[in-house]
Amino acid sequence: MPAWQPLLDWWFGADHGTAAEVAAARQRLWFGKRDSQDREAETRFGALVEQALAGELQGWADVPQGWLAQLILLDQLPRMIYRDTPRAFAGDKLAQPLLQDGLDSNWDLRLAPIQRVFAYLVFEHAEDLALQNRAVELFASLLNQAAADEQALFANFLDFAERHQRIIARFGRFPHRNAILGRACSDEEQAFLREPGSRF
Repeated sequence: MPAWQPLLDWWFGADHGTAAEVAAARQRLWFGKRDSQDREAETRFGALVEQALAGELQGWADVPQGWLAQLILLDQLPRMIYRDTPRAFAGDKLAQPLLQDGLDSNWDLRLAPIQRVFAYLVFEHAEDLALQNRAVELFASLLNQAAADEQALFANFLDFAERHQRIIARFGRFPHRNAILGRACSDEEQAFLREPGSRF
């Protein structure tokens, strides 16, 4: 078994169904904020996250599944393991060029559509408008390719990408990260953070 397979099985489930079935089964893990899940992520994969952050897993990116697993270790799991600390974003600058390298090699096209979501989220998390624009393009492409019965699922992913893009277009950064990163909020950002849906 490849070293990355236990992570992918945990993230997507070992029994691969349709995108809608996988999302229904795993969305609480992906998008829920639960201490028990964060602790499980640290217990099972914390050492791999540290290796990825130290640049020690670069060989994983030689195949699409390993590339995806490395992206998850750099982008998703730090947000769980180090939630509400600056280290939650420690893998972002490593994940972004890694994603671009894989896109250049068409690695994403060799993944299932629901798996591609967790590659493209790397750009959606970026405080960079060009990368945000690219994220929207990638999620729009996923929606265009989705089966009729999965259009709603991928439309929702695109909607979130567009919401992230609008925030970066307006502020150049995510205001909800300011407190965590020790950044001062502008008056406009403070007003924005009082609005519903301003935090992810």
